Amino acid sequence: MVQVKTSDGVLEGEILENIYYGGKYYSFKGIPYAEPPVGDLRFKAPIQIKPWSGVKDAKKHGPICYQRDPIKALVVGSEDCLYLNVYSPNINPNKLLPVMVWIHGGAFMWGDGNDYLYGPEFIVRHDVILITINYRVGMLGFLCLDTKDIPGNAGMKDQVLALKWVKNNITYFGGDKDNITIFGESAGGASVSFHLVSQMTKGLFKRAIAQSGCSINNWAIVFEPREKALKFARDLDLYSEDEHELYEFFKSLPAEKLLDYNMSIHLAKKSYDINLGVVNEKDFGNNERFFYGDIFDILRNGIHEDVDIITGYTEDEGLFMFFTVDIDTVHKLSNNYLEFFVPNSMTFDLPLRERLNIGREIKKYYFVNGPRAENNFDGILRFVSMEMFQHDVITWAKFCANMRRNKIYFYKFTCKSERNQSANMFNFGHLVKDRAPVPHFDDVMYLFPIKYIFNEANIKWEELKLINNITTLWTNFAKYGDPTYNKSVGVNWLPYDTKQQNYLDIGNELVTRSFPDKEDVDMLDSIYNKYQPSHIPHE
Repeated sequence: MVQVKTSDGVLEGEILENIYYGGKYYSFKGIPYAEPPVGDLRFKAPIQIKPWSGVKDAKKHGPICYQRDPIKALVVGSEDCLYLNVYSPNINPNKLLPVMVWIHGGAFMWGDGNDYLYGPEFIVRHDVILITINYRVGMLGFLCLDTKDIPGNAGMKDQVLALKWVKNNITYFGGDKDNITIFGESAGGASVSFHLVSQMTKGLFKRAIAQSGCSINNWAIVFEPREKALKFARDLDLYSEDEHELYEFFKSLPAEKLLDYNMSIHLAKKSYDINLGVVNEKDFGNNERFFYGDIFDILRNGIHEDVDIITGYTEDEGLFMFFTVDIDTVHKLSNNYLEFFVPNSMTFDLPLRERLNIGREIKKYYFVNGPRAENNFDGILRFVSMEMFQHDVITWAKFCANMRRNKIYFYKFTCKSERNQSANMFNFGHLVKDRAPVPHFDDVMYLFPIKYIFNEANIKWEELKLINNITTLWTNFAKYGDPTYNKSVGVNWLPYDTKQQNYLDIGNELVTRSFPDKEDVDMLDSIYNKYQPSHIPHE
């Protein structure tokens, strides 16, 4: 047992053995950072936890946030869920240690920071403190009525309060409050990129890693959130637009009812019904807004100055979108409907004739030799990967690089080993023939033990080498702002700029390259230049 006195009270954690690499680390789980967001606090910005007396046990995780498990379809968690976990290699170091705060993904609908997925062993062995957090997901975290009672972005404000807790308390665990790196994947990566433009988080971190997600991904930001919330109320027989009546209705709903209105992505119909995510908050005079304004205008003015960034994506990001899709329907629609190939951001504002022209041009590019979709799933996968993830991530990096005040490192993750288990976990690997895919989330399996899937006794030497590569890159960045500091992994990862577009191919070997996926990016850039020029950067 080990005790630490924080600004809120005394915590009792434990000293654990690193079962993968040997050595010890200090573990403090289930630390409350906010008052339970229940009753009148449902949908509201979180309130800082009140100090406690006595010693609080910190040897078990707190409850995860209320959600429906995406694999088992079971309802799990609690509304009382705002807890975080701290793992430190040394709580009394001679020199304060760098800190990394992990923001989990899950489409803003599910996920948590617990160690069945995000254990600390791969990270803390590099003399870095790891913190994982819970934040509200689904409607409890992202419902927005555009009113003072439900203004939206509650889940993002949870993340902000967690970062404030880290800033104020990490010294007690041996951490350097002035050297904090936030990192996350998917919705967690998008969250990281929103923190880079939010005034609420300015000054709370020094570096940022946004994996497979950014603030301009179509699935990350919600337009007309009030209309979506009103539709849900009507589905439950409340036909009212009265602000007070709506608030009381949503506040009193059983939590399980709120699970029925999450983000649904109808890929087979080539339409994304984005119900939940970050919103452009309205000003009610006394509310602190997490995000407001047009994201493209904001990016043109730059992200937080002097915050260094790593960003990038996996080779086959879009494969994840076929998790629950009838592939025969996808083939049929992609063969017969040009609008299947229209980027989602263009489906709302452009007339039909222009949408058909766009679809025709993109389809011709991906099926240049004329094969029908049944014989070319790779073309569909390339398009979905680029349209839903990759093109936006590259575009976001270009926006950030244009201001020349942030050092940016770009990567493409192509690593393949038995740790690539996303395809098996979600049962879509059979769709890709003749090669091993690298889908969404595969990179995370090299950062964390993922005990939900892997037996620690079965890590092979080749996998350990690959795990060491990516964890060294990430922790070097947290320590020094340079992922290949002293060429510790045998390569020099050059910063990204809009001229050379240097990037690191993180495969079974580490290789420096330039212009990631250039042909696909150039093709989509030409489409945006013609039809939505405000959505891409111009020097």
